Amino acid sequence: MKADIREFEPSDEEPVVELSLRAWEPVFAAVAETLGPELFVRLRGDWRAGQAREVRGVLADHAQRVWVAEAGGKPIGFVAARLHRDSGVGEIYMIAVDPGARGQGVGTALTGVATGWLRQSGMLVAMIETGGDPGHAPARRVYEKAGYTALPAVRYFKAL
Repeated sequence: MKADIREFEPSDEEPVVELSLRAWEPVFAAVAETLGPELFVRLRGDWRAGQAREVRGVLADHAQRVWVAEAGGKPIGFVAARLHRDSGVGEIYMIAVDPGARGQGVGTALTGVATGWLRQSGMLVAMIETGGDPGHAPARRVYEKAGYTALPAVRYFKAL
């Protein structure tokens, strides 16, 4: 599937939110399994509603740039990037590829567009963050393929 990448348009909002929820469903399932139901509910509550709000917030934030991968006239992925000029670090803040479009280079292409913009914007370093759980394995493969270096981190949680 050949995807075209273009700037986000307001009419993309609903399809992008919907594809992101489909894309992240296995991620949230893996996180729930890792944390257990009590911690997961305390941290995420209704993950779908929370994630939809977060995606909408990113799409509305004019301090970020957002691109959409489109095939057959419909969005199949998106990426959002932002600049931290004070540190010289550009961040790929959010990325998702519809499950039906995975394995076709869409995530790699979106990562490349965002990374190129960060470079052109004068950033010294590009950063992207993801989880170490099995649900995030496809994302880690994309970022490693794009030449990003992982810095392992461990985050601990405890229900109170």
